Amino acid sequence: MSSNPLSTLGRVGRQYWRDLLSVYYANTPVWRWLKSAALVFLGFFAWMGGSVLLSVQPGWTFLHYVMAYGMLVVAWGPFTHFVVVPLTIRLRRTADHPVTRAFSRNSGTINLTIFFALVVVLGTVTPGFMLLEFSLSSDGGTDVTGDLSCEVGETVVTCEITDPSGFDRVVVTSGGETIVTVDEPPYTFEFEQDVLVETRTGREYRVSLQDENGDRVRRFVRIVPG
Repeated sequence: MSSNPLSTLGRVGRQYWRDLLSVYYANTPVWRWLKSAALVFLGFFAWMGGSVLLSVQPGWTFLHYVMAYGMLVVAWGPFTHFVVVPLTIRLRRTADHPVTRAFSRNSGTINLTIFFALVVVLGTVTPGFMLLEFSLSSDGGTDVTGDLSCEVGETVVTCEITDPSGFDRVVVTSGGETIVTVDEPPYTFEFEQDVLVETRTGREYRVSLQDENGDRVRRFVRIVPG
């Protein structure tokens, strides 16, 4: 007589969950370091990868949650496996008070609930310290130098390209619309904040360095916090 598919799936799911818990609660020094290192690597990958993709596709706001997850995992992973798990194992052996016994039984659920709640909060609020700025360069083989330095005033943003070399033009855009073009040095410019397109993280603008053919050789993405 064949078993019920739902029962089979349930048994398989419960077995995988038990296996996952056995790894989660593995508490030897080697396991602590292995799990923490894996989570730190995963966290940096998610945080940096989300930041790079967001600089290319600022409309993909779901990446804020990927970045929040990555940033939190970098610290939360080691904290979990060096503090929470050992404490839970100790309390399960020694706890007498009903509250501490309840905590020891449900610490994994409590820990993950707090973690994912923080991911949702940070991904929604998107604080400035979570956003990493990247300058993106093309592969044209040209030796391009220049750093973007901007000062945000009450209504005006003033910028300068310092140590410029290897490009011919600076083009500033926001929401796909060109707001400033500078064709010759010194590459200093300013613009009103009101012309910038509002995004969830603030008013965004992009500064592109272009060669004589109008091809982009470097780009900076900046945010004026709302």
